[in-house]
Amino acid sequence: MLLPCPVFSLCRNTCHSPSPGTLLTRSLLSAGRGDTFTINCSGFDRYGVDPAAFQAVFDRKAFRPVVNYSIPTQVNISFTMSAIVEVDAQLQLMTSFLWLNVIWYNPFIRWNPEECGGIRKISIAAEYLWLPDIFIEEFMDVDQTATGLMAYVNSEGLIKYDKPMKVVSICNLDIFYFPFDEQNCTLTFSSFIYTVENVVLGMEKKVQEISNTSQNLIRSKGEWVLLGIHQRMMKMTVGTNQYDQIIFHVAIRRRPRLYVINLLVPSGFLVAIDALSFYLPAESENRAPFKMTLLLGYNVFLLMMNDLLPATGTPLISVYFALCLSLMVVSLLETIFITYLLHLATTQPPPMPQWLHSLLLYWASPRKCSPTVPQKGNKGLGPTPNHLPGMKEPVELVGKVADPREAELIGSPQSRAQEEQEAQRQPLVDLWVQFSHMMDTLLFRLYLLFMATSVVTVIILWNT
Repeated sequence: MLLPCPVFSLCRNTCHSPSPGTLLTRSLLSAGRGDTFTINCSGFDRYGVDPAAFQAVFDRKAFRPVVNYSIPTQVNISFTMSAIVEVDAQLQLMTSFLWLNVIWYNPFIRWNPEECGGIRKISIAAEYLWLPDIFIEEFMDVDQTATGLMAYVNSEGLIKYDKPMKVVSICNLDIFYFPFDEQNCTLTFSSFIYTVENVVLGMEKKVQEISNTSQNLIRSKGEWVLLGIHQRMMKMTVGTNQYDQIIFHVAIRRRPRLYVINLLVPSGFLVAIDALSFYLPAESENRAPFKMTLLLGYNVFLLMMNDLLPATGTPLISVYFALCLSLMVVSLLETIFITYLLHLATTQPPPMPQWLHSLLLYWASPRKCSPTVPQKGNKGLGPTPNHLPGMKEPVELVGKVADPREAELIGSPQSRAQEEQEAQRQPLVDLWVQFSHMMDTLLFRLYLLFMATSVVTVIILWNT
């Protein structure tokens, strides 16, 4: 005949036959005597749970629930990430929502379900129980967890405590590949008070299960997407004390579509329009004002989009914007220089340096891939490169149709001297005009190379 055990009385094996949970409890008790603490739950099936039956447990909440203090308490933890709210690149912070799950064993809360109307699990207010002081080392805010949470306790003394947390954690962000960046933030769970002699941490679930559950639970279509969660165990040494730690690596990736549409596409359009402005005639007076307007518009675009860029660091996109701005400035300076050079060539062309003349001859060589056409007044210099579409022929800069009054003076010695002077000056003018076309062609090809490189880089970063 089984004897009823008193409230929190120490019962021998004669109280009831040992269950698998009892064997687990005995393995955790250092005395090895098979002693268990069983709660008298008679009447639970008729009158409900009697608070007096658990009063002795509630009185011991200030102490770690072990029979032998030389044995550490095994605390298993896991979490589920339900949302990634914000990642602040300037403050290096990640804000997320977690459901933290903590499980440990309390040998003083046990009952026989057969004597308690089949009750195998009850909920108890967490404020009446001993709770392990598990915290996140990267936490940078005040814990705003709601009070009055409950903990589930089963008949074997296993306690499961879940709590929602808004975690503002510090994260070392690398924004070089913004907006195609991937970040690896860490969440380190540890005990603040208990060393490894008192509390040992373990995993309540496999890390792959934690990662899959979090990815399925996150339903927000925000800026960041969860790639996966990885875990490793380590011990932190502070002086002569060691603390158990579980480090979770949270891999997240930014969704770049917003930044591509609002930053890269408008910038690419402005650079493409600036490249197409090379089809305007070099001697035209409209090219320089057009490029100045584009340059002003690009600066206004950068000022408007400044809020979307990270405030710290130097991301790759900032280098791209700087290169775009530099190309547009160089293009404007080249246009101003060519305009001045053509104006000077039509009035009093300066002599061309020998090294520049040799370079021009090499550029106009038939071995080049670009098509070439001979030009009048340039005999002995070889063919000249075909200038960009829309440009006027060089001869138009100096050749003018004489009016009838000037035609009467054609036969005069003075007019013949002017014709000879212009005939001698014409090859030099053609050289300087050819040089201006060469500069336009080189800068135009540089624009094409830059735009092609930018497109290929964006495609590679987006797909990797």
